[in-house]
Amino acid sequence: MNMNYSSYHFPSISNYFTITMAYIFYLHLLTILSFTSTITSVTTRDAAVLLRVKNTQLTDPDSLLHNWQDSTTPCNWTGITCHNQTGNIISIDFTDFANLSGPFPDDFCRIPTLRHLSIANNFFNGTISSTSFSLCSHLTFLNISNNMFDGRLPEFEPVFTNLTVLDVSYNSFTGEIPASIGEALSLQFIDLSSNFFSGVVPESLTNLTELTTFLAPVNPGLNGPLPEAIGRLKKLQTFRISSTNLSGEIPDSIGDLVSIKSIDLSTNSLTGGIPVSIGRLKGIEHIWLYENKLSGEIPDVFANLTSLVDFDVSENNFAGNLPESIAGLHLRTLAVNDNQLKGEIPPVLALNPILVQLKLFNNSFSGSLPENLGRNSDLEEFDISGNQFSGPLPLDLCYKNKLQKFICFNNRLSGEVPDSLGGCKSIYYVRISNNELSGEIPASFWSSDSLQFIDMSNNKFHGSIPASIRNSKEVAKLVISSNNFSGELPAAICNLPVIVEMDLSNNQFSGVLPACLTGLKKLEKLNLQSNKFTGEIPDVMSSWDELSNLNLSNNKLTGEIPDQIGNLLVLNYLDLAGNLLSGKIPASLSKLKLNVLNLSNNNLEGKVPTGLGTYVSGLMGNPRLCGPDLKPLPSCHKEKSVSYYLVGFLSVLAFFLIASLLWLVIKTKLFRRNKSLWKITSFQRVGFKEQDVLVSLMESNVIGMGGSGKVYRVTLKTGQTVAVKKLYGVHRGPETEAEFWSEMETLGRIRHKNIVKLLFGSVGKDFRALVYEYVENGSLGDMLHKDPKGGFLLDWTKRFEIALGAAQGLAYLHHDCVPSIVHRDVKSNNILLDQEFRPRVADFGLAKTLQLDVKESDGAMSRVAGSYGYIAPEYAYTMKVTEKSDVYSFGVVLMELVTGKRPNDPSFDEHEDIVKRVTEAALSPVGSPGDGGWVDLDQLIDPRMNPLSQDYEEIERVLNVALQCTSSLPLNRPSMRRVVELLKDHSRTSSK
Repeated sequence: MNMNYSSYHFPSISNYFTITMAYIFYLHLLTILSFTSTITSVTTRDAAVLLRVKNTQLTDPDSLLHNWQDSTTPCNWTGITCHNQTGNIISIDFTDFANLSGPFPDDFCRIPTLRHLSIANNFFNGTISSTSFSLCSHLTFLNISNNMFDGRLPEFEPVFTNLTVLDVSYNSFTGEIPASIGEALSLQFIDLSSNFFSGVVPESLTNLTELTTFLAPVNPGLNGPLPEAIGRLKKLQTFRISSTNLSGEIPDSIGDLVSIKSIDLSTNSLTGGIPVSIGRLKGIEHIWLYENKLSGEIPDVFANLTSLVDFDVSENNFAGNLPESIAGLHLRTLAVNDNQLKGEIPPVLALNPILVQLKLFNNSFSGSLPENLGRNSDLEEFDISGNQFSGPLPLDLCYKNKLQKFICFNNRLSGEVPDSLGGCKSIYYVRISNNELSGEIPASFWSSDSLQFIDMSNNKFHGSIPASIRNSKEVAKLVISSNNFSGELPAAICNLPVIVEMDLSNNQFSGVLPACLTGLKKLEKLNLQSNKFTGEIPDVMSSWDELSNLNLSNNKLTGEIPDQIGNLLVLNYLDLAGNLLSGKIPASLSKLKLNVLNLSNNNLEGKVPTGLGTYVSGLMGNPRLCGPDLKPLPSCHKEKSVSYYLVGFLSVLAFFLIASLLWLVIKTKLFRRNKSLWKITSFQRVGFKEQDVLVSLMESNVIGMGGSGKVYRVTLKTGQTVAVKKLYGVHRGPETEAEFWSEMETLGRIRHKNIVKLLFGSVGKDFRALVYEYVENGSLGDMLHKDPKGGFLLDWTKRFEIALGAAQGLAYLHHDCVPSIVHRDVKSNNILLDQEFRPRVADFGLAKTLQLDVKESDGAMSRVAGSYGYIAPEYAYTMKVTEKSDVYSFGVVLMELVTGKRPNDPSFDEHEDIVKRVTEAALSPVGSPGDGGWVDLDQLIDPRMNPLSQDYEEIERVLNVALQCTSSLPLNRPSMRRVVELLKDHSRTSSK
């Protein structure tokens, strides 16, 4: 076939380009349409996953996910983040949504492009199965912290090869840390804090060579030694396993952590010494090893640790000297207190330019303090108490005007208080007692408007108190006893509006007592004994509402005892002995509930008022006092003629005999009529007839009323006294009555020294009654808040014993009774105290069962769930009371024991309670995190208690237990059995 090429026209170059571009555009368009179709398909599928989880697994009471709708794109939904280019869902973040709940939302992980999942700070709960967990193996970020998950943390299978961040803190996971966590080799951050993990830290952890942060504090079950090869973690910067039960020695390989910045192994049971290899950690900034069982000498290997700013090895058993390589570092915090260190403090310590906290107390250091200590740094806390330091105080402790706590009691310091300390306006806390300090206190010291606590007792100071003390308006405690102060008390001392305790005893003060002293409204303790005061006792005392201790003994006071003393209703200690007082003893003193009354060695005369006969020993040395049957006091003269009083007495006696006869007749008839109607079940062997108790439930015997009934005190013919609780709500069906008997029989079987014994129960036609043993000293609540002797009779040792005993009683109810018993109304008023002030938990277990079957009004809620101020926060949304509710309430009781405050004390600000007050104090610790110090611990402690110096550490630790008990999340609270263990551990630690 022949073709005529000459007639064929080839396309031009431009036309060819146009055709080519059109073809390319067509292909690109097909690609875009295909890709868009794919995106739409993926987005639709993922949206379906999200909606399925929302509708089947999530509870959203606040409608936070209201915009999760079929008609909108997921990329605009709350908590969802998509990739900017592909549109794929890459992040789901519910952090701090607060009220979301449900099981672990594992179906989210079915979205293959998901990389970031955070559901932190919500109420997700339950166990996480291995199957659910395995769906999330493609994530890079997983945060499920601060929820309510429990059970074991699943194994990391298949391997989580991409995971870099894992945070499961503040849940209730149990069991061992999965060994397979060591196969997630990309992990950089692990937080296992505040759970219940147990067993050893797995050796596989040392495989995570990318790890920079490992946190596992507050896991009481973690035990055993640290992994021997911990030094393999070359990138590790933060390593914290505090408040667990680690034991064994610190591995020598710890010196290979070349990137480490912070090591916190505090509050464990580690033994042995500090490895010498620690001297190789040139970049380390924080070392916290306090509260362990470490021993030996602190190695002198720290010279090259120039980045170290916090060094705390307190509360161990270290011996030897303080190494110069430690003293020469530029530390912000140096805490070696509560060890067995000795020797002198290296002078190089004074050159430190950043020292803020110096805590050397409770050791055996000796010698003089470095001369220039404080000159080069912003020193804020200086505590060297409980040592053998001698010589003068450094002149420049407050050179930078930053010093706040100046504590050096129980040493052998001598010389005068430097003028520079007197003029230090930043100091608010001064304890320099039990030294050999002398001279006059600098005048500027008395006029400080910052001082709150002053104790300079048992020294050799002299001089007088100047009028400028009126400027010290923040002083709450002024103790200058056992010195040589002299002169008259200036009226300006009455210008201390918040003073609680004033102890000027054993000095040489003279002159009359300023009448304005009685205007100090906050004053609780006034001790002026053993001085040379003259004149009369001020007789206007209406403002002394809080005064519980008044000691004016061994002075030269004259005149009569003011009748107004009898109006000081909280007074429990009154000592006016060794004066020149005259006249009669005011009858008004009989109104007081005094623990101590001492009026001996005065010139008092006349008949001793009725009711004061129990204080005979405190009345001696007054030859003209008399009283009937108050030997060895003489009897008062008897009237020979019959007086009108006698006639009146006989008339009253006759009336009483007639009334008694009538009552006996009525009582016999009532007994015969009701005997067959009472159903009585005894649980203890009693030495009396049960009916004798029930017929004595008269209004005159009522000693208390509660939400569920009245409480009677009944003294029987045998002399035995019992407590009877007569319950409200008697018109209930037979099923409920059967429930009542069943539960009461369970309680009747309880046998524990810290629980009040239930003797028997009774159901009659008109009432139900529970009869308990009577506990003599009333309730802990009354002792703390009503009975003024509580603050003095219950020293810290006694309060701690009460806390431990009550905890043991509650632990018995929760863990040793079958079925377990939830108290439901733990409070200080339901902890009774026997003759030895041993605690007995009372009024337990029946509160909910014995309420009227009505809707829970506010009143019913308080009866069912507990008492106002003790109710756990979760009751508001669960309406359920569990063992952890009891734990919360017990935490409030611990705070009461320490502070002496009611749960909702009138002194608190609006919307503030005792838990908030103590928690806020804990959130403002002295120094660095993990230090363990508290701001103003003395302001939290009940000022009536006056703890010994060695009590402070134990009080602080008990407050830490209270904080754990009052955690807002129930699963973060320890069990009562664990609370007992924690309290016992604290007791052992404090007795070291």
